[in-house]
Amino acid sequence: MKKLLLLFLLSAAAIVCAQTPSLQKSLPLTEAKPKEAGVSPDRLARIDQMCKDAIANNEVPGIVALVARKGKIVFHEAYGMADNESNRKMKKDDIFRIASQSKAITSTAVMMLWEEGKFRLDDPVSKYIPEFKNPQVLKSFRYSDTSYTTEPAKREITIRHLLTHTSGLGYGVIDGDERFRMMYKKAGITDLFTTEAVTIEESVKKLAKLPLHHHPGDAFVYSEGLDVLGYFIEVVSGMPFDQFLRKRLFDPLGMDDTWFYLPDNKGKRLVSVQKPDGDQWVRFPVTFYDPAYPKTGSKTFFSGGAGLSSTAKDYATFLQMYLNGGELNGVRILSRTTVQSIMGNQTGDKWGGPGKYYGLAFGVVTQEGQDEGGIGSVGTFDWGGYFNTQYFADPQEDIIGIIMKQTQGTNGDQTGWKFRQLVGQTVDD
Repeated sequence: MKKLLLLFLLSAAAIVCAQTPSLQKSLPLTEAKPKEAGVSPDRLARIDQMCKDAIANNEVPGIVALVARKGKIVFHEAYGMADNESNRKMKKDDIFRIASQSKAITSTAVMMLWEEGKFRLDDPVSKYIPEFKNPQVLKSFRYSDTSYTTEPAKREITIRHLLTHTSGLGYGVIDGDERFRMMYKKAGITDLFTTEAVTIEESVKKLAKLPLHHHPGDAFVYSEGLDVLGYFIEVVSGMPFDQFLRKRLFDPLGMDDTWFYLPDNKGKRLVSVQKPDGDQWVRFPVTFYDPAYPKTGSKTFFSGGAGLSSTAKDYATFLQMYLNGGELNGVRILSRTTVQSIMGNQTGDKWGGPGKYYGLAFGVVTQEGQDEGGIGSVGTFDWGGYFNTQYFADPQEDIIGIIMKQTQGTNGDQTGWKFRQLVGQTVDD
């Protein structure tokens, strides 16, 4: 009898935590002819030519580009090479390291737990990760030995601060301030991702001991706050971060190609990180990260800020859920009211200038940005990744644009802004 009661309670808990069915029944993304979605096939041809020209001109070694409108994929093509050294051609379902495109997924997971009443956005993170209690702000720094002095922060770091890059945390090896690069390296902070036997709990607790760029809430500094939130999700949900995303987000949405570490049967589809070497493209060497990630290593570090790999279609599926107000294929991931908050201006004028602001997960286009031209309608949301991937979604036009590449050290790549501009001109209704 006790075993039956326990099973009942576990089942009930699983039902409470599972994503709920929705009254809305939008269909999964499917391919359709452009005209069925109000898109001009002749104007889509301009995107096709731009991508072909970029490969021919050696701007990038390979591209996967996708355009979806009104829930229909109207353009999905692959160009060039996934790996020049092995002569492997790019395919539409190839997998890319999406780096900072992971951030919006982690933010979404945070807001899923927020919807369950697990916490308030303005709760101090120290309530859940005590190591962040009584944060300190950097006051002085000595380059000769990396010693420093600090002063007490005026306020605690909150969940909202972490979501909006206003916590004061830095970003280690890619930080714009050399002092923080030196401090993070000395403390052994893991940036982006790793093949070594490290956990996010270990790295986050080291991070909590270091000084901040500024007082929490005072400025926008791109940071490892989303890595902190990956561990926060583990604490609040009681699940490993990778399992939470798989069970609560990826499986319900059918994002079968989005992983921290690729299953063996998907590894061959991973696109190589490449760099120019004269007029050739070669594989990027091991630097502060190992390009063999996410296929090799200990597979224990789940970076909420940079660790995921995905396909263009999987990421389009994630964005379509947002365009649908938090629902896809009859599964409610977020409420429409929560999506409204996520898209709201959370940072004032601390980031983005007159054309954009930052919400809880994305950069968002303002009226000034729309009027400037080339980046979408008011409310268009976007971001990109360290290895040269970009995306945007325009709620007014119900259109998604994703362009995936996998490069470092390129200077002449113009495909990002051209693609976004060209997607807008395809609308024909």
